Amino acid sequence: MSKSDHQFCNFKVHTQYSICEGAIKIESLSEISRSNKIKSIGICDSYNLCGALEFSEKISKTGTHPIIGTQINFISDTIIGRLPIFASNEIGYKNLTKLSSKSYLSINETSDPHCLLIDLLENNEGLILLSGNQYDFFGKLFKANKIKSLEKIIIEFKKKFKDRFYIEIQRHNEPGEKNFENFIIPVSKKYDLPLIASQEVFYINQDMHEAHDALTCIGEKRFVDETDRVKFNNEHYFKYDSQLKKLYNDIPEALKNNFNFPYRFNFKPKKSNPKLPLIKTENNKTVEHELLAQANEGLKNRLNNFIFKKNSNKSKEDLKVVYQDRLNHELNIINSMDYSSYFLIVSDYIKWAKKNSIPVGPGRGSGAGSLVAYCLDITDLDPIEFDLIFERFLNPDRISMPDFDIDFCEEKRDKVFEYLKSKYKNGVAHIITFGKLKARMALRDVGRVLGLPYGHVDKICKMIPFDPSRPLSLQESIDREPRFKDEIKNNEKVEKLIEISLKLEGLNRNMATHAAGVVIAGDELSQQVPLYKDHSSNLFLPSTQFDMYSSENAGLVKFDLLGLTTLTVIDKTLKMLSLKNINLDITKINLQDENVFKMLSTGETTGLFQLESTGVRESIRQMKPNKFDDIIALVALYRPGPMSNIPIYNDCKNGLKKPNYIHESLEKILKPTYGIIIYQEQVMQIAQTLAGFTAGEADILRRAMGKKKRAELEKQKESFVNGAVKNGIKKDVANYVFTKIEPFAEYGFNKSHAAAYALIAYQTAFLKTYHKEDFIAAAMSTALTSTDKLREYVEELKRLKVEVVRPCINNCFAEFKAKKNKIYYGLGAIKSVGFEAISNIVNERKKNGNFKSLNNFISRVNPKDVNKLQLEGLVKAGAFDKIDENRNKLFKSIPKIIQKIKNNYDEKNSNQKNLFESLGDVENENFEFEDSTSWSKKDLLFEEFKSLGFYISDHPLNEFVSIFSQLKIISYKDFINSNLNESLVAGTIMSIQEKKSSKGNPFAIVKFSDNSGEYELFLFSDMLTTNREILKESSSFVLTLQKDRTSNDKNIKRVNLRKILDLSEIVNKPYEKVSIELSENYNMKELQKVLSEEGKTQINLIINNNNKKLAFKLEKNRKFDLKTFNYVKSMQYVRKISF
Repeated sequence: MSKSDHQFCNFKVHTQYSICEGAIKIESLSEISRSNKIKSIGICDSYNLCGALEFSEKISKTGTHPIIGTQINFISDTIIGRLPIFASNEIGYKNLTKLSSKSYLSINETSDPHCLLIDLLENNEGLILLSGNQYDFFGKLFKANKIKSLEKIIIEFKKKFKDRFYIEIQRHNEPGEKNFENFIIPVSKKYDLPLIASQEVFYINQDMHEAHDALTCIGEKRFVDETDRVKFNNEHYFKYDSQLKKLYNDIPEALKNNFNFPYRFNFKPKKSNPKLPLIKTENNKTVEHELLAQANEGLKNRLNNFIFKKNSNKSKEDLKVVYQDRLNHELNIINSMDYSSYFLIVSDYIKWAKKNSIPVGPGRGSGAGSLVAYCLDITDLDPIEFDLIFERFLNPDRISMPDFDIDFCEEKRDKVFEYLKSKYKNGVAHIITFGKLKARMALRDVGRVLGLPYGHVDKICKMIPFDPSRPLSLQESIDREPRFKDEIKNNEKVEKLIEISLKLEGLNRNMATHAAGVVIAGDELSQQVPLYKDHSSNLFLPSTQFDMYSSENAGLVKFDLLGLTTLTVIDKTLKMLSLKNINLDITKINLQDENVFKMLSTGETTGLFQLESTGVRESIRQMKPNKFDDIIALVALYRPGPMSNIPIYNDCKNGLKKPNYIHESLEKILKPTYGIIIYQEQVMQIAQTLAGFTAGEADILRRAMGKKKRAELEKQKESFVNGAVKNGIKKDVANYVFTKIEPFAEYGFNKSHAAAYALIAYQTAFLKTYHKEDFIAAAMSTALTSTDKLREYVEELKRLKVEVVRPCINNCFAEFKAKKNKIYYGLGAIKSVGFEAISNIVNERKKNGNFKSLNNFISRVNPKDVNKLQLEGLVKAGAFDKIDENRNKLFKSIPKIIQKIKNNYDEKNSNQKNLFESLGDVENENFEFEDSTSWSKKDLLFEEFKSLGFYISDHPLNEFVSIFSQLKIISYKDFINSNLNESLVAGTIMSIQEKKSSKGNPFAIVKFSDNSGEYELFLFSDMLTTNREILKESSSFVLTLQKDRTSNDKNIKRVNLRKILDLSEIVNKPYEKVSIELSENYNMKELQKVLSEEGKTQINLIINNNNKKLAFKLEKNRKFDLKTFNYVKSMQYVRKISF
């Protein structure tokens, strides 16, 4: 080999999977490899193999050979440090995987991930070991002056690894690096070990150094300015061949070994076909026979308990034939595709969940279209009843893994994971995910390590609109938001913050777990893929180090066990009802209940699954649903694209428009949806009916239309037209039909999924119709930490005229409880009040009776169940009002209360107290409160808002009712119901959500509250920018509102906000002119005293005397504000005040 063929190998590249250490995305490495024709490159991330398969796949496509390695911590003599290890062949890769997994799975909660040296020695086959740099294992032994230990370990490594152990030389010009080199080179000669040159690469370009330094600080939770930390210099960028050859030209051996290093590797991880675990069956039956037996047994059960009962007017034999034929058809496809095991695995854990009273959803996704799934209890939807197509789920003409997404009760899903762990032992794991440095997170983290004030950074972060459906990058936000440019211009530190954040945005920040996804494998999973365990979490299962994409490519089969809060709500409701001796089987309710549809038609759908958004409410109100199919259609239609068909559906349904069925042969397919193609299944049925496609071919057509690939579409169109002509349809008609169905197919929805979710929506509607108190109490109990949801429910309860019992330590419980026309507020929903702690306090009350006084409370509670924040929350929410109404007095005395509780508890548990001395005396002591005045009404409500997120005892606008009537300020509800086109309306802000329009202009959705309820208004760019600083939650305003007719429907008026004024400006401003009308028994001295202070208001007095009205104008203007108004208004002889 000529010298010109020698190429320096960068085998120690740290990608972004070296969390908060590497700053390189694998895509960037691919581009470098391709453009520079690099022969070989290696990944060597610290502490994991997360990027190994992705790296192997993407680098191989560029023609570059990938080398797979990692750095694992090892421990010896209390020294823990990294050793770089590479897999030279398949056995080596398995051993590397095993060691990487063991470093996480075999440690306790407080340890860093690591292995023992014996683990490495016992699993060394196929591995190549390097000594690492000065910061790694041998470097730490050297710095600790443990030279004997170091040399002893080197001897052991040489004995086991032979020529697969290298002494590594690095030259980044780091402090201490030369000393370590001077030490380690003689060691290599002493023990005849080969030297190898390497470059520790953390980023691509040298100008990334400063940003990388900030990244390491983020990971280590340090500040950039700190001096006592490891700080890398700017030499850790991706250096090219000529630079590195020059750097090591004085150590030819190290260079030569580097050049030859890639030739030691003949393996790379590759994509693998799906591998399912082996299923144990009785009597050694094949999985195919087991599936057949279970499916047929399940069909008998479904026929007898459901299908025959629903179709009592049809022949049982005919029904049996239809269902058996469909079952056999599906079983043939499943078995031919070798997916029998998959169905049996899913069925097993769902049956176990149902048997153990864990609520399971009726289905989700296209899997609900399978009769086999219905018979195996995987789904609860009869696919024949709802006209669902199996091939939409599993199609032999479109090979892909089946994918059942199963919904479980959120609170009990962990029990299913426990079951999977007990059944599959070490063959089951979650799937890892990675937290990213997204725009806001990047700014917050970089701002913190740069030492910028939190408040300032928070203000900058909030300039980035929070919109998960359309997240903006940092650069897009800067381009659209002028305030960014002002901040950068006025502050050099902010300029640096932005500069670094832009470079780090998008990199991995931390490891996390995809809590819903699990993979199940037959053998020891840790030998198939590397595993990770987060010991700080409460998860039962480890996680794969591969993300979802790489896990599937590695041949692992993913099972989605999703948590659905609505199932928890339904389960809680049913349990509440059972306590009242109402035993309801939610799976057997009537799906055509008139009262349910009557309730739905009102559009009052708060709390109903999939149906509670503002837009859906309006749509359902116009739809006036009267059958279950309407709910399915609405779930499918209410999305961008098909949403425009909702008015057509509603008009046709209500007889205002005639349906267009495109062609007479399609009427049967399109009649249920009034001529609109709503579902993907309809596209498939049209292809089968008109063009004679098989179900599999129809699914391929449906998929092609959705993907919009022109070449494939033309091919499918030709097949469609030819098939239609064979069926006697004219060619031009066939072309016309194809062009008509194509746009619909692009956004047609999966009917199987829509039907399954419509069923859950209907179940919630049924419960709300017949058991509203229990249903809403259950819903609120599952939303204890969601202030916005709780506020919505409280508003809904007001509308339903159900009393909400205010928080009370003696009447309420940890969760929300329901009685007829009454719901007791859940104390666990108060901010800062821990659910477990308040549950313990409530249990004490249940056991020993109500708390009679504050001293009684102090003497009975455990100090572990109270802390400062918790008691503050309870006091501010009014939970102690029945014990003492002075909230401020209690609030100021909280430190004393906590100390007294602790002292009491300690005394009870000490032996110093005389056995005959009663501790009950504590209750009779007078508690010495801190001196304080009662909160004003305004302060009390403000504190209440902080603890609950809304107002419950009163509303801050009630204080101004009289002045509102004088100023003609009305409620929002009155404005909507009036003929007024413009009016003044008062409102208190409950929440603000700022967003950006598609053109980049800022706008906000603001939720206001008044005495009539809550309402939402849009604040567009100019008004938002002008008023942004004063728009705060719990602040009150006077709004000028105007009704405008919408362009689409002239009968519907849109409410626009024309002007916004701070309420305090209105009520506290001096009035120009005030007339006060007095009755005959007036007290002029008292009035003179109140109006003594000079000001800007002209005062006119109108005195009633002997049926005459005498008018006087005070010589000097007086001070007359809201306080004066309220005082004068309260005088018995004041008849009227006019402005």
